[in-house]
Amino acid sequence: MTHTYQITGMTCTSCEDKVKKALQSAAHVTAVEVSKEKNSATVTMSQHVGLNELQNVLDSKYKISAIHHNEIAEETKSWLETYKPIVLIFFYISLVTGLIQLTNSEFDFMQAMRHFMAGFFLVFSFFKMLNLKGFAESYQMYDVLAKKIPAWGYVYAFLELGLGISYVINFNPFLTNALTFIIMSISIIGVLQSVLNKKKIQCACLGAVFNLPMSTVTIIEDGLMIIMSLIMLTTLL
Repeated sequence: MTHTYQITGMTCTSCEDKVKKALQSAAHVTAVEVSKEKNSATVTMSQHVGLNELQNVLDSKYKISAIHHNEIAEETKSWLETYKPIVLIFFYISLVTGLIQLTNSEFDFMQAMRHFMAGFFLVFSFFKMLNLKGFAESYQMYDVLAKKIPAWGYVYAFLELGLGISYVINFNPFLTNALTFIIMSISIIGVLQSVLNKKKIQCACLGAVFNLPMSTVTIIEDGLMIIMSLIMLTTLL
């Protein structure tokens, strides 16, 4: 995609070169054309780069703004393109969970959560199993336990599968939810560290099949399982 931006603060050809080199250094930017006369920069990128990211690579005396496109719309479109696999997975799991509840005389919130968690763990473990070695290597890059014990990545994938099956058959609810709470609490530590430190690494939640970036979306995934398991645990006590 290509966007044209307004650049203020350029006073000479040297400024053109500085702005061009700075914008070229931004991730996913493939080509840049800068014009001092038009106070503009035409940027070609492999995927949308946010305005804040472009401003960060520029010297503070140069200001960049969008003039021919809606930045919010572009960022939303880019987000949906990036996280489309996860959005679709959550949609299908939620759809199936909702359809099951339609067969009940009344909505059973606890059962719905159990079915949702079953779908979550089964689907996510499936994608990890497609390339178990690739998942374990990616997981080792940020998970606090996998960094110390590389084999944990392999174990984790099978634990997810086991938890998914346990939620389907409602096996020992207290043990299943307790394990989920512990495992996901450990998992979210490494995720939080990576996101807060702004590390640009691949999220291993869907294994090595999809190149998803580590972000707040990963925090929401793990956090959702932690909250659900905690709610179910409290009802069992």
